[in-house]
Amino acid sequence: MTFFTSEYESKLDSKGRIVLPAKIKNNLPEEAGSEVVIGRGFDKCIFLYSMVEYNKIYAKIAALSGFNEENRKLKRTYFQGISVVELDANGRFLIPKLLLAYSGIERDAVVVGMGNYVEIWNPGLYYESLINDPQEFNALAQEKLDGDG
Repeated sequence: MTFFTSEYESKLDSKGRIVLPAKIKNNLPEEAGSEVVIGRGFDKCIFLYSMVEYNKIYAKIAALSGFNEENRKLKRTYFQGISVVELDANGRFLIPKLLLAYSGIERDAVVVGMGNYVEIWNPGLYYESLINDPQEFNALAQEKLDGDG
């Protein structure tokens, strides 16, 4: 099972490549090989999935009927900017310029494990997206995770 956690500070090199942190790279399923899928995240970040996990999402979206206008819009928007990239021996991969522009990543980045996928963020946008109020965090956790209420 793929399981990514934690956050890691990272830097892009002059060619727009980023090194996947070792703890993230080591948790990629072996059967996925050295390929990962990256694309536009929902919150102005870049998502990264192992090929195994991405195939699950792909199957759901690809199965949507093309005769429905909302389905076509979802497919078009979701699949735009999707790239299959190969990790080199050092765990490094190239982020396409369009994805860098979309996410606002210039040189510094934050790589965040999100369970079955990874997000790559512009640090400023990432820290703005977090819940900073402990009471708000507690209330949301209780609402979403408390099986009794």
